[in-house]
Amino acid sequence: MPDRETMPSAPAPEVSERAAALPQDALRIASGYAFSGPALHLGALLWDGQCLPDAQIRVPLAMLNRHGLVAGATGTGKTKTLQLIAEQLSAQGVPVFLADIKGDLSGIAAPGRQDARVEGRAADVHQSWTATGFPAEYYALGGIGRGIPVRATVTGFGPVLLSKVLRLNRTQEQSLALIFHYADSKGLELIDLKDLRAVVTFLTSEEGRPELKTIGGLSAATAGVILRSLTAFEAQGASGFFGEPEFDTGELLRTAEDGRGVVSVLELSAVQDRPQLFSTFLMWLLADLFHDLPELGDVDKPRLVFFLDEAHLLFDDASEAFLESITQTVRLIRSKGVGVFFVTQTPKDVPADVLAQLGNRVQHALRAFTPDDQKALNATVKTFPKSPYDLEEVLTNLGTGEAVVTVLSEKGAPTPVAATRLRAPESLMGPLGQDALERAVAESPLYERYAQAVDRESAYERLERGRGAKGPDEMRDAASRGSREPREEERPSAVEQVVGSGVFQSLARSVGTQIGREITRSLFGTARRSGRRRR
Repeated sequence: MPDRETMPSAPAPEVSERAAALPQDALRIASGYAFSGPALHLGALLWDGQCLPDAQIRVPLAMLNRHGLVAGATGTGKTKTLQLIAEQLSAQGVPVFLADIKGDLSGIAAPGRQDARVEGRAADVHQSWTATGFPAEYYALGGIGRGIPVRATVTGFGPVLLSKVLRLNRTQEQSLALIFHYADSKGLELIDLKDLRAVVTFLTSEEGRPELKTIGGLSAATAGVILRSLTAFEAQGASGFFGEPEFDTGELLRTAEDGRGVVSVLELSAVQDRPQLFSTFLMWLLADLFHDLPELGDVDKPRLVFFLDEAHLLFDDASEAFLESITQTVRLIRSKGVGVFFVTQTPKDVPADVLAQLGNRVQHALRAFTPDDQKALNATVKTFPKSPYDLEEVLTNLGTGEAVVTVLSEKGAPTPVAATRLRAPESLMGPLGQDALERAVAESPLYERYAQAVDRESAYERLERGRGAKGPDEMRDAASRGSREPREEERPSAVEQVVGSGVFQSLARSVGTQIGREITRSLFGTARRSGRRRR
């Protein structure tokens, strides 16, 4: 237990006087949050119906890459908790990624408005509240909405994540992976959805059936199911999410000129009706970061904190392979300095293997109106350490902006469970005005880089040209090598010609070069590419 003398929240005599009057259990809880190093301030302890402002509840900055969970029923204040944590991370120089499902996190760039509610909350928890805006970038998935477009190539997205979006079963997922393997090995670049559809169409055609036999384990019937799912997916307007320029996730690691971390806000309100798509895209962003970042080990502060909102959508109807990939990514990305917070209604929404890795917990109120609600409440209580609180009663009686907290101490041990009245965010608690938002997007140095979609030659164009071949053999040849000779920079060197498909096939290739060499894939089947900017 930390030395009481290290508590920085108030002068020692005042703490001592108040401590003498506090119940022993409240003293033990308060001392568990007396950290000596940099920490984020969450709020003040609630005990026996009273807020104890000198008993500050905090989370060590160095522990934010140990992942976390922000949970609670709708309307209990989860979004404001994200905003509160994001502000303080930014102030400490840590970049933050926020998925903005409802469209009300864009206000983080503007100073907040002081009113009676804010003044009352600040007084309750002894917060020196100052209206402050924080550096932010605004993104929109596929350019649908107001923000810098975020796109992925089909190759970069990979078969596992795409199978989740297409709702394929395990057998179909494995078959899609074989199709990716075929396209990779033949140098057929999968940039957008029409490229993948063209490859599947070719393999199911009379000309391509001999090629289908060479893949192994892929039936024409399964290929047909994948093609129909893909066609239906395109009909839903999903084409805009895939293509070039592909978003470089290194952009999420930026800091502003004043040293504060940039808060990247991905607007998802325009695609709320496509939850499978946006939740899987969030996982792609995280997986892509995992591939590119070097190992850091234990760090004084995270390199990035990533908030996955509506986290239950990731796990709904997920295949075993997909769940395993999420678990491995969460387990391993900590050593690369990235913290991941899952945001959902109850801990029950998150698989046990993932939940076990979430060291920091902020649990807002739960409701128990139905038998299912009661089961969820009971399950939530069991996930917390032993506590002097009657957690079932506390969790159903918390007010908006209040939560039950337990985090990891500076030594990595769980802190005592603390009912907490949370601080008020200092930025605007609501959406940024439309004019201000559009101006921020247009003035971003990233806008010119990503705003305009590019449709260059890839698998679709090559296979279309191959359809003009005189016979099946020529069409298959067109699929294998494209319909043009490789440029000089694409020609293999003498060493590569000697080595052939040996060691060099284990290396990632840049999309559009080194035709015929297979892309190295990782946990989610996403492509690992060279030439990426490192930050």
